[in-house]
Amino acid sequence: EKEAAELGKGSFKYAWVLDKLKAERERGITIDIALWKFETPKYMVTVIDAPGHRDFIK
Repeated sequence: EKEAAELGKGSFKYAWVLDKLKAERERGITIDIALWKFETPKYMVTVIDAPGHRDFIK
């Protein structure tokens, strides 16, 4: 959260966790897909971060 805010990307703090490329963090956009899986006692959760640019979605 702190790093995102320091670069003026505070509103992207949740995507920041999955964005690993330097360019993604600097530009505040997702360039490559990322997955994060975790389990709770009741659920199995998968968080997917994918590029949202109109060139990549239908």
